[in-house]
Amino acid sequence: MATYSEDMGGPGDPPEGTPDGAPNGADDEYRSVVFDESFVRAARLQEFSAQERMADHAPAVRRRPPMRRGLPRQALLLVLLIAVAFGTAIYMGVRHPYQTPQAARSVEPLRMTVIPLAPHGKVPGATDAEQLYAHSPAAQFRVGAEGIPLPAARRTPNFSDAQVVTALTTAKDYLVRSSLYPEVLTGGQTRPVRVLLDPDQQDQFDRSFEQPTADGRHAPTGWLVRFDPSRAELADRAIRVQGSLEATEADSSTLEVTTDHTFVYALRPAGADKTAEVSLFTVRRELHFRFDRDDLRLHQAELVASSLQAGPLSCAEDVTNQLRPLLAGQTPKAGGPAGTDPYAPQGTAALCGTLADSAQPKA
Repeated sequence: MATYSEDMGGPGDPPEGTPDGAPNGADDEYRSVVFDESFVRAARLQEFSAQERMADHAPAVRRRPPMRRGLPRQALLLVLLIAVAFGTAIYMGVRHPYQTPQAARSVEPLRMTVIPLAPHGKVPGATDAEQLYAHSPAAQFRVGAEGIPLPAARRTPNFSDAQVVTALTTAKDYLVRSSLYPEVLTGGQTRPVRVLLDPDQQDQFDRSFEQPTADGRHAPTGWLVRFDPSRAELADRAIRVQGSLEATEADSSTLEVTTDHTFVYALRPAGADKTAEVSLFTVRRELHFRFDRDDLRLHQAELVASSLQAGPLSCAEDVTNQLRPLLAGQTPKAGGPAGTDPYAPQGTAALCGTLADSAQPKA
C-alpha cells in the first residue's frame, strides 16, 4: 500500500493532488466573495437540514417567506386613517363657517316705542288720492317696495358681500311684509311677518297679539303696522315710501341693520264707497335688526328695537293693538295719552306728539 507524506498535498487536497487548471486553496479566486449573515438571511431559497431531508421525497431546498421590512401594511393604513381624521377635525373646527360657540348667544326681547301724533285741527281730505299725494311731502316718494332700495353691499372683516346682502334683503322683506302687505295692514294676518323672526323671538311675538300690553315689549303695533278694520281701509294700494337701510358689523359673529322709513297711506272710512273723501296717514318706522350666521343662513332676523311715530291720531286713543286713524274732516279727541305708572316694574311712559301742519297735504 502506498503512503503519502504531508508535503505532497494540503489537508484538503485530494490524494492525487489538485487537477490541472483547477485552483488550489491559496489561489482560490472565489475566496474574495464574502457571504455575510444579511446576505444569507435574504436568500429566497433555504436548504433543509439533514434531519429534514431524511423524510421521504423531501426536496433539498424550500422557499423562504419574504422578509417584512418596516411597518406592516395594516399599521400603515391605521396611521393614515388617524392622520386624515385628525386633519378633518382641525379643518371643521377652525374653518367651518357655522361654529357652535355662537349658539350660546341669547336673543334679546324686542324693545318698542309707539308714539301717536295728533293734528292741530281737522284732517284734510280729497276724493282723489293722487291729488293728496301730489300736494304732500310724499309727492316724490316711490311706490311700494321700490321705495326701499338696497344700498351698495360691501364685505366686512368677518362677513362676505353675499352675507351682507342677505342681511339687507331680510330687513327689507320684513319692512315690506309688516308695512305694505294689505292682508297685514287691514286683514289682521301676522304669519307673513312672524316667519321672518328668529324662533327665539316668536314667543314674544305671539304673546303680543294674544295679550297686547303697553309695556314696551308686547304691543302689536311695535311689530307691524295695522289699522282698525272697523274704522279705516286702504283707498289706494300704491303706498308711498322713502327711507334708508344701513348694515354694519357689530362683532365677529353679528351683523346689524338699521332702517329708517316713512310710509304714507291713503285711507277712507271702512265700508265707504269710492266717492268718500280720502285722507293721508303717515307712519315713520325706525327698526334695528341683528343677524348671526344662523339667521343669515335661514333668512330670518332678530328685531331688537322698534320705534313708530304715526298720525293723525288722537292722543286719547289706545294705539297698543291697532292704529285708529283720524280720517278726512275729523279732529282729535280731547285729552292726553293714558296715564303712566312709575311704580310698574316694566312700565313705559305713555307718549304723544303733535303732527306738524307741514306734514299734512295742502288740500
